[in-house]
Amino acid sequence: MVHVLSSRILLRPHDPERSRAFYGGDLGLAVYREFGTGPERGTVYFLGGGFLEVSGRTEEGPSPAVRLWLQVADVAAAHEELRAKGVDIVRPPVTEPWGLVEMWIRDPDGTEIVLVEVPAEHPLRFRPGI
Repeated sequence: MVHVLSSRILLRPHDPERSRAFYGGDLGLAVYREFGTGPERGTVYFLGGGFLEVSGRTEEGPSPAVRLWLQVADVAAAHEELRAKGVDIVRPPVTEPWGLVEMWIRDPDGTEIVLVEVPAEHPLRFRPGI
């Protein structure tokens, strides 16, 4: 059995400085740690229960099979803040048939990010009888 102690998602951006400005500045993710030197140094951000590492560099585009799913407290407020910062908003907040409020954005390299709000009455927050 694999006993996982910690986890992180690794992103290799086209332009590391631009990606650090996006994740640390536009999204406001807190830095867990930094390592290395120079423009391709690594920065690891807190992602709720995990981490996001932005390090190295690639010339390839992002895989359409990979998306980040980030739960936020207020998607409407995130929408206004990110729109004001010029973030690429793919789709504004929409209440999905399954009850979650989702907004889709893209990072500077095109990686899709789903910002999700779980409404107070949604079963993910409360299960009657349990």
